[in-house]
Amino acid sequence: MGPYAGYLLETFVTLLAVCGLAFVVLYGARRLGIGRARGPIQLVGQLPLDARRAIYLVQVGGQVLVVGASEAGITKLGEIAAKDLPATPPASDVAPFGDILARVLGTKRAPSPPRSRGPEEPE
Repeated sequence: MGPYAGYLLETFVTLLAVCGLAFVVLYGARRLGIGRARGPIQLVGQLPLDARRAIYLVQVGGQVLVVGASEAGITKLGEIAAKDLPATPPASDVAPFGDILARVLGTKRAPSPPRSRGPEEPE
């Protein structure tokens, strides 16, 4: 085995070790619930404006904060009482991607059921 083959083998083994370590750390963090929301906070809605800008509705207790996010940072745009939010999202007449793909491929697929709301959200 030449010096280049040894170098490539060492690089490949190191890469496998780093990928394995990353998998173990991410799997462990997921099992422990690291990175999940805790407490009385939830994302109620979002509106992407372009690739780097969006408006979010974040419910904290009984208030809903209107927050703008861009490459410059996050800015509070306003507040709304949680009771003033509409109970149902506006209806979308756009078919889910899976239904469109099935139609294009010519396969039969049952229509997708309506999206269910979370346990805390009223229907």
